[in-house]
Amino acid sequence: MRNDAGPAVALGAIGKPRVAVVSPFIDRRHGTERRVAEWTSRLDTAYEVHVYSQRVEDIDLSKITWHKIPKLPGPHLLNFLWWFAANHAWRWFDRTFRGLRPDLVFTPGTNCLDADAVSVHIVFAEFYRQVKPELSLQRNSVRFWPRLIHRKLYYRLIMFLERRIYRDPSTTIILIAKKTAADLQRHYGRDGNLPVVYIGLDHEVFNPEARVRLRPEMQRQLGLDDNLYVLLLVGNDWKKKGITALLESMAQLRDLPICLLVAGQDDAAPYAKQIRESGLDGKVRFLPHRRDVISYYAAADTYVGPSLEDTFAQPPAEAMACGLPVITSATNGTAEIMTDGVDGLILLDATNVRDLTEKIRLLFRDAKLRDRFGKHAACTAKKYTWDRNGEEIRAIFDEILRRKGLPD
Repeated sequence: MRNDAGPAVALGAIGKPRVAVVSPFIDRRHGTERRVAEWTSRLDTAYEVHVYSQRVEDIDLSKITWHKIPKLPGPHLLNFLWWFAANHAWRWFDRTFRGLRPDLVFTPGTNCLDADAVSVHIVFAEFYRQVKPELSLQRNSVRFWPRLIHRKLYYRLIMFLERRIYRDPSTTIILIAKKTAADLQRHYGRDGNLPVVYIGLDHEVFNPEARVRLRPEMQRQLGLDDNLYVLLLVGNDWKKKGITALLESMAQLRDLPICLLVAGQDDAAPYAKQIRESGLDGKVRFLPHRRDVISYYAAADTYVGPSLEDTFAQPPAEAMACGLPVITSATNGTAEIMTDGVDGLILLDATNVRDLTEKIRLLFRDAKLRDRFGKHAACTAKKYTWDRNGEEIRAIFDEILRRKGLPD
């Protein structure tokens, strides 16, 4: 039943408060999981860290104790139900029979009911409100119904858990962007001064010099002509990232030498008809996820992320750090660290195709403006580091421990 990657630690054995991190998987390849990996890697000096997860990568396992929870094959909904029940069961077993009682439980999102601190990267109730019409069976081909039904059931489950977890005033909610506070108040009546921890960035990887150095090789690999203006969107849930509006905008720009690269782990099939009917064959390319995502930033001229709902998307911030001009939406928390017209362009309405098209056309025509935005974007992004994140998270955890009457 157990498969711990580190030795069991008795209560108080190393004289530090014990923190349990509950996350289905942790790595440095995905947005939320990247944040958890970086934060967890910076906790071990102050806390005794126990991670309950199905998969852990990119973390030094000699500094934490990993309690591995098996994963079930099958649809995401069923695996999440199993994960939710199993992580509670594993932690109950450790508390009851091994004396491993955590002083603080942290989780990203709705993974458990007993968390002291929850970081919120998206309020699904708000996201569901926005995309509900597009999930209608009547508006989609029958062949997509199984996927739509699965998504609707999953979203409803998450919203049920959000109501249970986010309404509890004893739970500290950590925001990734201020915009989420309005969504939490609107849907769950959660008010108050909630701490905000903006994203961290690895500037040794994401920087203008690296992008310039890698650009010729990536253009060669992807077969991109020097005269082609390349837009880039990176993410996993392309609908949430605003691909529908972006494709409509591309249709209005199809007479220009512009192409769109869409990279990530999602299904391109639902967009094939829109691409074909809009005359975009050959102008939109779907690319697989790759660990060195900077290679995609190197190939691009502009990053475009008109997210419908994104607490703080990692790719736009990484693109900024690389010195790329960025177009994003006000519904993406990244906009909170940007100044419209200085280090990027911000869409007030993520679904306003006309505005999006005008912004893309503006940058296409003005290379000097692109260059100025890119330089300012890199300077803005430089302020946000993972070490800064680690200090902010430790301060929040210490405050929770003080309220619980425990030494920090």
